[in-house]
Amino acid sequence: MVSKQSTLVSWVVWGSLVVVLIGVSIMFVRTRFDESILLTDRMPVYGQVGSFQLTNQLGGVTTYADLQGKVWIADIVFSRCPGPCPRMTERMAALQRAFPEESPVRFVTLTTDPVHDTPTVLKRFSERFGANPSRWFFLTGSMKEIANLALEGLKLTALEKEANQQTVPDDLFIHSTVFMLVDQKGRVRGSFESLEPDFENRLITAANALIRTNPR
Repeated sequence: MVSKQSTLVSWVVWGSLVVVLIGVSIMFVRTRFDESILLTDRMPVYGQVGSFQLTNQLGGVTTYADLQGKVWIADIVFSRCPGPCPRMTERMAALQRAFPEESPVRFVTLTTDPVHDTPTVLKRFSERFGANPSRWFFLTGSMKEIANLALEGLKLTALEKEANQQTVPDDLFIHSTVFMLVDQKGRVRGSFESLEPDFENRLITAANALIRTNPR
């Protein structure tokens, strides 16, 4: 049984993420409708990812240093999600296939549900979608560590649902369905709604623009 203290900490951590929802929405609208920025080196900077250390699906450690010098795409899901998470992860898998293995592009999926989503669980989940663990990191850790990267760095949001809001037992979280694009210096450069039908082409265009303007 989850303690009252644990529940309170969880609510404080995830509840604080709500304050950035408006900012993320504005970011998405700007990226969505100002398509010209995706073709130039003047893409806006929305934030800076700080140092982090989380556990990946192989039980190893993934840090900020592992992604420096790479363009990366990040989202947040949970493995037992009955809602948009499988579709989001299928779309991330399509992006993984779209970029050659030798390309300087990496993929990061955070979990909102670290108590359940252990490395073993995330490994099984990642294998369902053909994730290459050298390119696509499924990350777990403490709630605080995940929230720091999600909120402070990536501007991704998640909030636990109250029991009376859950449609099925595993309907546990409301969370962002956007994919965040991060450049080689850890700067957040765009937000792309993963449930939009055309988002993959737009995101690929933006990622390739970052690769061209910041070659290795």
